[in-house]
Amino acid sequence: MAAILSDLRNTVVAGIALLVAIIIVVGATVGFPSFDHAWFAFLFRWLHVLSGVMWIGLLWYFNFVQIPNMPKIPDEQKPAIGKVIAPAALWWFRWGAMATIVTGLILAAMNGYIVDAILLGTSDGGASTAIGIGMWLGTIMWFNVWMVIWPNQKRALGIVEADADTKAKSARTAMLFSRTNTLLSIPMLYSMVAAQNGGFA
Repeated sequence: MAAILSDLRNTVVAGIALLVAIIIVVGATVGFPSFDHAWFAFLFRWLHVLSGVMWIGLLWYFNFVQIPNMPKIPDEQKPAIGKVIAPAALWWFRWGAMATIVTGLILAAMNGYIVDAILLGTSDGGASTAIGIGMWLGTIMWFNVWMVIWPNQKRALGIVEADADTKAKSARTAMLFSRTNTLLSIPMLYSMVAAQNGGFA
């Protein structure tokens, strides 16, 4: 067991194997999925949630853990964060955002509400208003990740050449837009859950 848990790749592979085993056992007991359109829509919903957990989890890690605690870290130890931890976290953060938006758009298209959601439910009597709000907030957050936070973090962390003043300004901009995404994540998550669970009406 230690060999599985000591290596992240082995852990993830074991998690997938456990999922497959559960599907087989449950399938043998109550029936296997039909692997039809509804099942694939479910699959993309699961991938959407999985990606979103990675994205928002790291967003909250940055804002609830890393940013508030950076001033407490001795200066000689800060390069470990800036050169090792932050770049790795930002890689998963931005690709988690990309996977979340791609799987979300595929799911909306598969379920036939993508246009209604984009129009905030004005074309279907409000049925897609909640999911539309969530989708728009998520899209703004995705844009902030890829077009503002990541370019500024590259300068702030020295991945891209920049003078000290530019680094400081870029770090501040990245932090403010990360905080913006934290703010938006609260109504975004509510809207997403409310769309299927009666959170608005």
